[in-house]
Amino acid sequence: MSEKTPGFPAQQQEPPGLTKPMDPQPDHGESSYVGHGRLDGKVALITGGDSGIGRAVAIAYAREGADVAFTYQPEELDDAKTTSTLVEDAGRRVLALEADVRDSDACRDVVMQTVETLGQLDVLVINAGYQMARDERIEDMTDERIDRTIRTNLHALFYLVRAAVPHLRGTRGCIITNSSIQAYEPSGTLLDYASTKAAINNATVNLAAKLGPDGIRVNAVAPGPIWTPLQPATQLPEKIEQFGGDTPLGRPGQPAEVAHAFVFLADPVTASYVSATVLGVTGGKPVF
Repeated sequence: MSEKTPGFPAQQQEPPGLTKPMDPQPDHGESSYVGHGRLDGKVALITGGDSGIGRAVAIAYAREGADVAFTYQPEELDDAKTTSTLVEDAGRRVLALEADVRDSDACRDVVMQTVETLGQLDVLVINAGYQMARDERIEDMTDERIDRTIRTNLHALFYLVRAAVPHLRGTRGCIITNSSIQAYEPSGTLLDYASTKAAINNATVNLAAKLGPDGIRVNAVAPGPIWTPLQPATQLPEKIEQFGGDTPLGRPGQPAEVAHAFVFLADPVTASYVSATVLGVTGGKPVF
């Protein structure tokens, strides 16, 4: 998708959103991503790997030679089955884990199940996120919305890193977080979400300093408007019609276009000296 095509037909889903009802269907790299063995022998754990950016990263990692574990929510089972099939079609082992990453015990368990089943952990991708875009007054924001956003986007990061670091130390592995253009150009409709993404940037840089002596690299990818189930599930229908049109490239991005950034940062050769970096995939919006 290279031509300027801002927005899509108006549509809406209930959170967390599914791939099948989306119009048009997202491109996760199913037909286009070609691996080059950059992650041979590695094991990756991706939160929210059932759809969207997470699925695109799972496909790319598998085709680069990695075995893949990923988390999903119960409502996303059909999407999780599709991702599992795509990983297996690449000739790699896959472990699909139903989990609520807002829960500390769940985060610990998915790390342990990954290590026990796949033998090790080399790459942790903290991708699962939640937003709810609504033009409302600050006094009308509910406790439930605030809690869900912060626990999904921020608490889970610390729970997962805490559980994974002892295993990553043994492999001199890496952690990749999912930031957002919202950390740099926050929207009033995404006040809580944008705040968590700014915090993720801070945590990423801080963790890179703290874990560097252990040989663990920590980086972030900051996507712009990417066509994933999160969008029709959390944006108003009329917003979808203009989705991505305000970027310099004049269009939304596809999950497959973001996956390459996650591959680069996971590659122990090409990114061996890259840590504390936020890599923007934003259609031209600045991340500095």
